[in-house]
Amino acid sequence: MEKKKAFKMPHLLWIMFGIILVSCLATYLIPAGQFATNEAGEIMGTEFEFLGHQTPVNPWDALMLMKSGMIGAATIMFVVMVSGANINVVLETGVMDDLMNWGVYKLKDKGAGILIAMMMVLMAYLGGFGGTDALIAVVPIGVLFAKKLKLDPICALGVTTFASLIGFGTGPAQQATTQMLMGVIPYSAFFTRLVIMNFFLAVAIFMVLGYVKKIQKNPRASLMYADGWRPGALEGGEDSQVLKKVEMNWRKIAVIVIFVLQYVVIAMYPLLGGDSNLTFDFMIAIMLCTMVIVGFIGGMSPEKLGQTFARGLGSMAFVAFVIGLAKVISLVLGNGNVIHTIVYVLTKPLLTLPRSVSSIGLTLIVSIINPLIPSATSKAAILVPIMKPVAEALGMELNLAVVAYQMGDSFTNLLSPLLGWMIGSCAMADVPFAKWFQWVLPKVLIFIGLACVIVFLLTVTGWSGVI
Repeated sequence: MEKKKAFKMPHLLWIMFGIILVSCLATYLIPAGQFATNEAGEIMGTEFEFLGHQTPVNPWDALMLMKSGMIGAATIMFVVMVSGANINVVLETGVMDDLMNWGVYKLKDKGAGILIAMMMVLMAYLGGFGGTDALIAVVPIGVLFAKKLKLDPICALGVTTFASLIGFGTGPAQQATTQMLMGVIPYSAFFTRLVIMNFFLAVAIFMVLGYVKKIQKNPRASLMYADGWRPGALEGGEDSQVLKKVEMNWRKIAVIVIFVLQYVVIAMYPLLGGDSNLTFDFMIAIMLCTMVIVGFIGGMSPEKLGQTFARGLGSMAFVAFVIGLAKVISLVLGNGNVIHTIVYVLTKPLLTLPRSVSSIGLTLIVSIINPLIPSATSKAAILVPIMKPVAEALGMELNLAVVAYQMGDSFTNLLSPLLGWMIGSCAMADVPFAKWFQWVLPKVLIFIGLACVIVFLLTVTGWSGVI
């Protein structure tokens, strides 16, 4: 009897093409509609109309949108490629490997928990105060980190992208644009949202440590076990995982300090008066300078540095392409005029609900819409003009509406195949998106539940949004 072949997930390329086809189908099935706009081009959230006809995007049209999608995502694509090259130069110096060995050796009697918690705190704060798609480039560090601790690739995403997206979504510095659109003072309620970010960070650390403990006790419990992951078969076998005592000289310390400092400088640039429209330009410039300095301090010749940079750039090409495909999906849904219809259908019932319930409703609605419109700027432009009159009609504090929006805008990023940051991270860590989805879905549902509790408590206690 012929043995039945086990199901194998398709390559990420075919998954993305499949999502594009589903998006095309949605433009045929979901009634096309648009919100009205005023003379300034701003969306009027109280005025919506169905077009009365479909504006479908067929698969050929979607293919014709490829160039526009790549152009639309070009900034992020180039930043990711340069970031990958930057990271590759640092990795090639061997300093990160030595740092991991040094840290694991020093803390070998204290367990992996401290290392994991420290890594997640660092990534969450990077995400919370300077988070951009460019943090995808730190995923290889997480992969190395996981290998040193004999953990699976999901843990690599757990200590990097999982933590950074939690910080990015709940951080106190990420909603200034939303606050301005909502008509409240930028960065107001900073302290409250800082407390909220640290609360969710603590929960996230607990979740990752729970999974780590489970797979350390039983490697077969790893979601990656069926894909060939084995704790004793990493980096050439068990012998390569033996703890080594490593000395950290001034060169190694300098490389690490400069590498970390570049992210601090990038995060501080807009906060210190830099033109926020030039943040990505600044980022590329800083990373190129850092790459050269780190390479020479790390002992590379100009020839080797150039070759290492080129390899790092090339290794990110497919990840960049995937990010471009995610933008194509957004264009298909937008050109098919179905995004506004989805938003309208979901927000209309809020006007009939009590304030304490409608604030939770805002969070849940944004959570549903968030994976469909991963661009924070686009989402704010569409949703805030709708949410503001709803909040005002309900007598809701506008900063509370911002928090409700932020809570909904946070966690479903971790599930979105349209978000280049997330799908690219999975590609870099070699984790099938379906496996990541399986791991993170229960955690996202818990996060959303906790977020609803927080929004409810802020509503019933009459939180004013001052601190």
